[in-house]
Amino acid sequence: MMEGDSFSGLGNGTQVDGKVLQTFQKSFLQVENILDQNRQLINEINQNHESKIPDNLSRNVGLIRELNNNIRRVVDLYADLSLSFTRSMEASSEGDSEGKPGHKRNRPG
Repeated sequence: MMEGDSFSGLGNGTQVDGKVLQTFQKSFLQVENILDQNRQLINEINQNHESKIPDNLSRNVGLIRELNNNIRRVVDLYADLSLSFTRSMEASSEGDSEGKPGHKRNRPG
């Protein structure tokens, strides 16, 4: 998909700018990588815990901090994604309404 292209894959006819879509894909890839790293951290934490070796248990303190920081990063990425998505939908709906008559639904009385 080239920059400036539109993608209408939301199922409701809304078009998403290619640049916005690239941003979403990049963010989701970052989230996926962090979650993969968290899976590895959790496995190592569990192994260290099961070993009951004092050095391994001490190492868990740092691993758990890293895990918590990663979770914060994922939350931040999802918050940024949510904001970007909201802005793109607002921009899209503003673009749809410019120069076009308003669409009203007739409600059955």
